[in-house]
Parts: sequence; structure tokens; C-alpha cells
Amino acid sequence: MNVPENLHYAESHEWVNPENPDAAPVGISDHAQAELSDVVYLELPAVGTVVAKGDSIAVIESVKAANDIYSPVSGEIVEVNEGLVEAPEPINADPYEAGWMVKIKLSDTSEIEGLLDSAAYQKILS
Repeated sequence: MNVPENLHYAESHEWVNPENPDAAPVGISDHAQAELSDVVYLELPAVGTVVAKGDSIAVIESVKAANDIYSPVSGEIVEVNEGLVEAPEPINADPYEAGWMVKIKLSDTSEIEGLLDSAAYQKILS
């Protein structure tokens, strides 16, 4: 299972890259996309939506199930990956790069400390 060390993870299998707190990409982990199987539909929020940590920010459907995606951090949605709405395949093929879903301007960078690092996330997967 691919678990990049530079990302932070929620126990609900979302990740955030906090390197740019003004536009931190968020997506689902490699484990989550593998569990979902082939993603066929993604509904994303509007730019400008303000979210709190734990809020549902997207709906994802696969050939197996439909699930909510939860924000691992609080802030404002500043960008959405519109290409995934028309063609969600990158979520399965490249969940950490091309498969990012939204970018969030973090309102509280200290929330990152409450997320799992890659080692801790790998432990909950085993």
C-alpha cells in the first residue's frame, strides 16, 4: 500500500498535504481507493465553501458503494479538481497526485497535529 510520508491522514482515509496552507490538496488514500474499487462518480463542493474538520466535502461512488468524503481539516475550498467529475479514473490510478479532489485554505494549521503521520496511518491499516 502506498502511504507517502509527506502527507497527513485521517482515520477515515482522507489525506492532506499541508505544505501550502493557502491551497492544501485533499484526497483519499491508496487504501481507500483500493477498497472502493473502480470509481465511477464524484460530486465535489463549490469553490468558496467553508468546511469544518470532519464535514462531508464530497460524494464518491464506485462499482461497490457510495461514500462521503470528509475534510481532514477546517478551512475554505479554494479549488476543486473539476476533471475528476467528468473522468474520475485518476482517483484509482494516482490518488496522491492527479487524484486530489479539493484544495483547502487552512483556517487552523494546528489541526494537522491531530492527524496521523504515514507510520501511524500504516499501523491502522494492518
